[in-house]
Formats: sequence, structure tokens, C-alpha cells
Amino acid sequence: MTDSNHLIEEFMLLANRKAAEIYGKIKSPKPMVYRVHAEPNMEKLMNFSNFISRFGYTIDQKNKISLAKSINNIVKDVNGKAEQNIIENLAIRAMAKAVYTTKNIGHYGLAFDYYTHFTSPIRRYPDIMVHRLIFDYLRKNKPDTEELEQNCKHCSYQEQQASLAERASIKYKQVEFMQDKVGQVFDGIISGVTEWGFFVELKENACEGLVHIRTLTDDFYEFNAEEYCIVGSYTGKVFQLGNETKVKLVNVNLQKKQIDFELDYSEIVKEV
Repeated sequence: MTDSNHLIEEFMLLANRKAAEIYGKIKSPKPMVYRVHAEPNMEKLMNFSNFISRFGYTIDQKNKISLAKSINNIVKDVNGKAEQNIIENLAIRAMAKAVYTTKNIGHYGLAFDYYTHFTSPIRRYPDIMVHRLIFDYLRKNKPDTEELEQNCKHCSYQEQQASLAERASIKYKQVEFMQDKVGQVFDGIISGVTEWGFFVELKENACEGLVHIRTLTDDFYEFNAEEYCIVGSYTGKVFQLGNETKVKLVNVNLQKKQIDFELDYSEIVKEV
């Protein structure tokens, strides 16, 4: 991103802050549409902190502002690196979801006390709501606060649905892309671990699939939730979140949007 892009981004953030403050940060605040972001779940945050320490990253937990800034800096630092997608996804899971509401609690991720969405009315309905609110206040009109909150909830819900649809469409195209590659071997990184196996994200294209635990025939493996890993009962072999590995594509199901891998036993899983 160029300096001019950063400058425009800062201007947009400032405009959004000031739009929220103009009627919210006054002696008698008026109803406003806020974009709020609650504090993260501390247990999830500690798990995230423990995981990223394996890659040499640390989180500054002195206060809310330093914590939010350090997480944002980590997301910037991992850009272009092998562990980028895993760390970004875990950071998102550790954080609360931002929503629209008339009840302001601040925006934790941006470390702002007042924040809204004002700068993109051509593509976001909440921005239009804010524009209309300001216009109404300039004309001395009073909004229907209950209706305003219901509209905020609707927009938050629709945003989540759009995000789910986006993820589903990306997964579909990934599976479609992998259809003619059955039997090929790929370099990947373990991106998720469950009691039924582990997910591997391919380095070259970020496609993700499952190595089912039943395909690991060299030992009896058990899931360790605290360490994000599965461990062989007899050999002690560990498959852990963040490990690099080689996998072979064995099955692709476009209808179910599923990709199945098996471990390539010609290679040994190695720590990142």
C-alpha cells in the first residue's frame, strides 16, 4: 500500500470518527448508528498469544490500546509469509465481531471511543442511515430510536450472511480448481486440528482440505485441544497447528465443497 493510500485511509477513519462524535460526543447525546467492537475473549486471546509465540510474535497486553495496536501490527507483519492465513484466521476468531447498534461501547479493534460508517453510502446501507440521521438533525427532526436499532440489527445480520456466502463461494471455486489434481502431492501447513483429523492449507494456492485421522495408519492418534495437536499414543508423533507437511490429494467433492488429503509418508512433518 502506498503512502497516498494510507493517507486516504486515515482521512476515511477520521471522517467516520467525527460523524459518530458530532451527535454522540455531546452533553445530551442524540441517537446515532455506531460501528462497535467489543473486547476479545481473554481465553481465546491467550490461546492465540501462545500459538503465535511459536513464530516469534508477541502481543503487548499492557492496556487495551497497546493490545489492539500490537494485534494489528502482527497482521501486517505476517503479510506474504507462509503462516499469514493461519495467523489472520486465528486473530479473527480471537476477536469479537464488529456490529451496528445505537448503543455505543467504542471500537476495540481501532481503539476509538466513537466510530461509525459514514464514508461509503454507495455500498453500505448503515452509511446511508448515518447520512439520513445527520440530515434529520439539521432539520430538527427526531428519529424513531426503536426502528433505528432494529435496522442496525438487520444490517449486522445481513453482513454476517454476506460473509458466510463469500466464504462458501470461495470454497466452491477452490474445490472446483482442485478437481483435476487428484493424486498430486502438495506442500502445506496445518491450519486446523480437530478430534477427527487436521486441516492442511496448501502453500501455493491456499486451498484447504482434511487429513482424516483414520488415514493415519502408523499409530493410534488422540486429540489434544489445549496444544492444538493430535499425538500418536505409541510413537509420540505430533501433528500440530502450524506444522509444515506434504499431502496427497485423494478426493474432491464439489457438491459437498470438500477436499480430502492423505499424508505423504515419504516426508516427515516438520516444525515451522
